[in-house]
Amino acid sequence: MDPIERELRVQLAAAYRIIHHLGWSELIWTHTTVRLPGPEHHFLINPYGLRFDEVTASNLVKVDMDGKIIGDPSQEINPAGFVIHSAIHMMRQDVRCVMHTHTTAGMAVAALGCGLLPISMYALGYYGEVGYHDYEGPSLELGERERLAENLGRRNVMVMRTHGLLTCGESVGQAFVRMFRLQRACEVQLAAQATGAALIVPPESVRDLSLKLNEDFESTQGGDGYSRVPNPEFDAMVRLMDRIDPSFRN
Repeated sequence: MDPIERELRVQLAAAYRIIHHLGWSELIWTHTTVRLPGPEHHFLINPYGLRFDEVTASNLVKVDMDGKIIGDPSQEINPAGFVIHSAIHMMRQDVRCVMHTHTTAGMAVAALGCGLLPISMYALGYYGEVGYHDYEGPSLELGERERLAENLGRRNVMVMRTHGLLTCGESVGQAFVRMFRLQRACEVQLAAQATGAALIVPPESVRDLSLKLNEDFESTQGGDGYSRVPNPEFDAMVRLMDRIDPSFRN
């Protein structure tokens, strides 16, 4: 196997184990995908029917942009997952990884007309840069792909109304960091709204600065004042997965 594909498989399998560990998984549903290098535009997705703690580097499924499985024909994928993820991989060449979750906090914010509010440090990092996509059913129609990609645009975080959360990244680590911060933003918002008290929204100058600094924080280049390596949180969680159960590398 190509060494780059092998490494991406390990990173993606680790992401599934991390999602499971954090309690973001939902039985066998939701997906995180990685686009492989090359002109074929193949990407990796989890096999249909497996829990996230069962995903390994070797059992990830390689598919093309038409949903055709490359390799083992006995493997199966979720059609809805293919529609959502292929929409972004087709339109965004800068995106390597797409992460989608159905967490309680994410789905709750997706059900609110106000969407994500700029009332926490985490939410301020995405001020003015959150995409919204209206629910069209369980994402089984290929025609939805164009609208989904258009609603995301050049943004890297999205609230899929009545559905859940989605993040993109130039790497698996970057997509994970964005999902962690988006998830936390949703949790904090719901907790604040539950008090019934007035919500504090920082002035626009602070909101704009927060967006800029968060973009630096999430950079895949490293050396931006936060860390010499990019997205060290993901590496930290991979080390934890190795300690708990390194079978994701198989």
